[in-house]
Amino acid sequence: MPEILYDHDGHRCLMFTDLGTAGPDHPGDEAVQANQFLIVDQDTGAIIDPGGNLAYSELYLSMTRHFSPHRLSAILASHADPDIIASLDRWMTSTQATVYVSTVWERFIPHFCKPGKTVGRIKAIPDPGMRIRVGRRDLIALPAHFMHAEGNFQFYDPVSQILFSGDLGVSFVGGELAKRPVEDLSTLLPTMERFHRRYMVSNKVLRLWADMVSDLPIRLMVPQHGAPLKGAAIGDFIRWIRELPCGIDLMEQKNYRVPT
Repeated sequence: MPEILYDHDGHRCLMFTDLGTAGPDHPGDEAVQANQFLIVDQDTGAIIDPGGNLAYSELYLSMTRHFSPHRLSAILASHADPDIIASLDRWMTSTQATVYVSTVWERFIPHFCKPGKTVGRIKAIPDPGMRIRVGRRDLIALPAHFMHAEGNFQFYDPVSQILFSGDLGVSFVGGELAKRPVEDLSTLLPTMERFHRRYMVSNKVLRLWADMVSDLPIRLMVPQHGAPLKGAAIGDFIRWIRELPCGIDLMEQKNYRVPT
């Protein structure tokens, strides 16, 4: 069953955390735990980062209990990794939704599909971002380039004040733990730090991001892996990430040697 992140006046945000992926809840699985999101405004919906083929069938069936997939107007992809959008071929068959993805990846994601399936159905998000209409409301594609992908976006819902942050704010916990918003960042840092040091490209982009969101009203920050951040944990995360050396900041000559 999905977690209901917001539900008021015909506007709903649902999170799916445990659709056939790995983590402490399923130690024998091979794939990393991933979250998928459904936003519904009256009779129109958008899905954020629908995932790969491991998640597709369960996500589709679970969604039908809350919303008809045939009414999806948008599939939003923060970037083009397999755990984000590898199931695209099946979504192209089962819905008429438009796919929104960075202009950097516009001509790459058709490789997930049979020839011709994406023709006329991909909307490239320009580097500065854009507003995407879903029902009566706009979602906002926020620039998050190089966190960790070259063309990368987060999606902000002004109605629920939820920031769907993609790979920023990731923690590696199982699907059950991922359902519970965390208000004390220190409890998650041991499962966050190594990932962010490796997958974020540089501290420069983290500082630019922190400046962008510092005045944005954020009730929940929900990453694509792991638990949502809530309350004090959001501000603490912004301050922590602002100072984090990562990516190319940490590279030295010893990292670029011909293997013996």
